[in-house]
Amino acid sequence: MLPDSDGFALARKIRQRDAQLPFLFLTARSMKEDKLRGYALGAEDFITKPFCEEELLCRIQVVLRRNPQSEAPTVGHVFHLGDYTFNYEQQELAYRGKPVRITQKENEVLRLLCLHRNRILRREEAVEQIYGKRDYFLGRSFDVFISRLRKLLKKDSRVSIENVFKVGFILKVAEEGE
Repeated sequence: MLPDSDGFALARKIRQRDAQLPFLFLTARSMKEDKLRGYALGAEDFITKPFCEEELLCRIQVVLRRNPQSEAPTVGHVFHLGDYTFNYEQQELAYRGKPVRITQKENEVLRLLCLHRNRILRREEAVEQIYGKRDYFLGRSFDVFISRLRKLLKKDSRVSIENVFKVGFILKVAEEGE
């Protein structure tokens, strides 16, 4: 019951792109046939509305435990950004193989930007994730780290951190030939 399709068609597309990617249905459909169809398409779980938030979070955690490769990349993950390589675990940003150690906060900010690569990273959400709360002065501190990262990433014109006025930032990484 999506605007141009339904969850079953989306599940088929997910399976075509990545046979290992876990997903679950969160739906108003509660008929046995719908559940069986969802599971047949490869869903890890089928949760019907209304649902309990705590139960949903527990079920998501179970899916992530069963499929550890599906967790958001954190420790040990390496991101490739044009001529740069960012190693989150080592807290290093390397340009053409020459590493530079970055601060812990720069490391966390760059990780969030990488996880939202070519998409908007909302400033307020990023500040809350990094500092544990939303605060004007912490937001200003966050902006300082963005400025530092821009300076570190300036050697490759295909990589940039753009402002989205009053919303956040986008880590833009152009593909080869763009």
